[in-house]
Amino acid sequence: MRIGKGAVNANFKVEHGLEQKDYVLWKYRVLEPLVMTEPKISYRYTADRQKYQKSWWFRTFRHPILTDIYKFFYIGSGYRTGRKIIPSNIQDYLDPLALAVWIMDDGSYNKDKIDISTYSFLFEEIELLCRSLEKRYGLSAWYYKDRDKGYRMYFRKSVTGKLVDLIRPHIVTSMMYKIGFRNPVTTDPKGKIRPKDRTNNTPTLVIKQQAMEFPNS
Repeated sequence: MRIGKGAVNANFKVEHGLEQKDYVLWKYRVLEPLVMTEPKISYRYTADRQKYQKSWWFRTFRHPILTDIYKFFYIGSGYRTGRKIIPSNIQDYLDPLALAVWIMDDGSYNKDKIDISTYSFLFEEIELLCRSLEKRYGLSAWYYKDRDKGYRMYFRKSVTGKLVDLIRPHIVTSMMYKIGFRNPVTTDPKGKIRPKDRTNNTPTLVIKQQAMEFPNS
């Protein structure tokens, strides 16, 4: 998410690897009121100029509702200068759907435990996230220093099961591996968006004339 050079409002780009096509299509359905074109494949070139497929992506148009979200989760002004932050009242926004998307985006599953990449956050912000999860759901989260990259949050085996039960209804079928399940990808191999693929609880985004309001962090 960013506010482009000379722009008034923010837009949002979604991009994931080729294997996560279903997830891109799910996000597209959620954000469709803010999108002009369907997801497409991004291409790159090798050193010898051979074209290859890199990812699936789409971008929203600029809208005040996205600007409000940007201002809530980023600090700094100017072109490409914002730093992602954790607002002090994040606990109010960490509903099961938000947790599911967070883990589908930045989580991984290994040895019966879920961990989350939180490299971009300050130490104090990671502690705030841990406290918020404990207060709202009784989920004890931990963290460790990953060399010079920053900190990663994780959930011990006994807590991971509780977390999975909480977010599983919102996990896209092809992303079940993020919570320890193995399953085939179900997207049409031609990349078409099919209404019958709506097998998950896909939320609906309703755009109102007034931009949404967030309390001060």
